[in-house]
Amino acid sequence: MNPILRKSVLSVAGLLMTGGALAGPAVAAHAAPAETRNAAGAETTDHPGGHRAGYEYQAQPNYYYCGPASTRIALSAEGKIVSQDELAAKLGTTENGTDSAFDITRVLNEYAPGRYKTTEIGSDVASKEQVERLRADVRTAVDAGRPVIANVLGSAVDADGVGHSYPGHYLTVVEYKDDGNTVKIADPADPAVQEYWMDVNALANWIASRGYSS
Repeated sequence: MNPILRKSVLSVAGLLMTGGALAGPAVAAHAAPAETRNAAGAETTDHPGGHRAGYEYQAQPNYYYCGPASTRIALSAEGKIVSQDELAAKLGTTENGTDSAFDITRVLNEYAPGRYKTTEIGSDVASKEQVERLRADVRTAVDAGRPVIANVLGSAVDADGVGHSYPGHYLTVVEYKDDGNTVKIADPADPAVQEYWMDVNALANWIASRGYSS
């Protein structure tokens, strides 16, 4: 069985470990004035070698809606505001989660035709080439105003030294700096924090054995 097709389930324990809550969606806009955007819709930033995709944050309302919530965040950068329930129905999301990054890509392309592709990191540890591809894919996508959705598994430490642990989760990459060596994650499971920076190597190894939509 292809490892990318394993169930992605966000448990209550995973939510508690990251300070998340089983609460209603928290919404916050993350957009700069229009004059700071490039022709593709990406925003310039104060960080050297960086761009940001303008988007609207929304938390997942329960422990298994990380797929719909991340997809909603990504689509908001396209100017498409879709309910998480509608997305969950299209994704086939159940209490066991959302099956695959391929499902995420399929649904993204329903609303933004031809914009997304799926990339697998099939090994347990990301190779140098896989890290570089992720870095390049994030840069290309965000430069085009298109957030990246990552399917992650296990634990990772962010740039501030804070650990994040999930037994399967989807989250959205919305910004990069340092030419893509550091990326910003919008995490629908953590409405108290919403965003955090992470080294792209750490993110690639968090994705390892799964995949991402870019």
